[in-house]
Amino acid sequence: MGTHIVILGGGTAGTMTANRLCRTYGPGECRITVVDQNDDHVYQPGLLFVPFGLARPDHLVRSRPRQLHPAVDYKQAPIERVDLDARTVHLGGGIRLGYDVLVVATGATLLPEETEGLTGEGWGEKVFTFYDLKGAVGLHEALERFEGGRVLIDVADLPVKCPVAPLEFAFLADWYFRQRGVRDQVELTYATPLDAAFTKPVAAKALGGLLEDKGIELVTEFALGEVDGPGGRLVSYDERELPFDLAVVVPLHGGAGYVERSEGLGDELGFVPVDPHTLQLPARPEVFAIGDAAGLPASKAGSVAHFEGEVLVHNIGRFLAGQPLDASFDGHTNCFVETGFHKALLIDFNYATEPLPGHFPGPLGLPLLKESHAAHLGKLAFEWLYWHSLLPGREVPGIGSAMPERGKNQP
Repeated sequence: MGTHIVILGGGTAGTMTANRLCRTYGPGECRITVVDQNDDHVYQPGLLFVPFGLARPDHLVRSRPRQLHPAVDYKQAPIERVDLDARTVHLGGGIRLGYDVLVVATGATLLPEETEGLTGEGWGEKVFTFYDLKGAVGLHEALERFEGGRVLIDVADLPVKCPVAPLEFAFLADWYFRQRGVRDQVELTYATPLDAAFTKPVAAKALGGLLEDKGIELVTEFALGEVDGPGGRLVSYDERELPFDLAVVVPLHGGAGYVERSEGLGDELGFVPVDPHTLQLPARPEVFAIGDAAGLPASKAGSVAHFEGEVLVHNIGRFLAGQPLDASFDGHTNCFVETGFHKALLIDFNYATEPLPGHFPGPLGLPLLKESHAAHLGKLAFEWLYWHSLLPGREVPGIGSAMPERGKNQP
């Protein structure tokens, strides 16, 4: 039955890849198996809105296999390890899967227990994360009860999924408390291990300016060492302290657990160090990684998985045909940054080009690095696009994997 392609992970990247492969190959040409340990496909961009009552948790979760093309074989099982020499994946219950091509798409895992005190006393009471559904729901309840005091938003370490989401949370918190008429009683602080509000200078300046305009204190180079829940303090490795009444922490991220148990597959953080332009593991040409699971200098964002997918599926075909790979993935990232008050701003960048002002995807498109109602509508429309276009593996007309140069104001 032809070539066997095994995709580990049935989230955004794994589902898009499986569906794209089904569109590329006929039923007799290759067999596609997707493995995941549970059946819940969560629309992760929606988690940001749950704490503010702007999204219903039950609307964000759908069944994994139902998002997959009928030709895909879906297996629900924990992944124990990958034997790269034997080209075999070991699953729970003694199941073994042999593969001709392996795609690692198991994303990033939250590791809150790695930070001293984070999951200790106060966790789920006055210390939360909105990066999973349970945390976002708990935070919604805590915000509804909150009448005033110090709200501290902290990114423990990088890399994290959707690097702009913690900033968006700060902007939305400002809006939320203003709507409730208690903003004067709330002190908002945003703490980051970076030396600015964001990684790229032009975007950092624009986003840092928004924090300032909204009266949100910015604390930079804050590397979280310890959480003191009972005492209401975050302590950095250099022993600076930030007090809080409510802490919203984005915990440390790592790759999926099985990656570390699989010799030769991952780096020290459990991500798969593939070539940044071909997405192939250099020492194992039959292994690829996509999305948050890939150890790349690109953002861990859904748009990146979408742009990578085009190059990845093309390269799997080239690998199977014995042809040289296409080294065309440029790190293209595109993010709507929700800023509150029914506005958002759009950023678009790649490995070489930082987010710049201008328009996307061309001179007549949406404004870049500038708040607009249009960008907010774009962010809301993305949910429909996600379920009905991106996950099924369809192309978005006019938006390819390469970052568009047209429409940008080059410095």
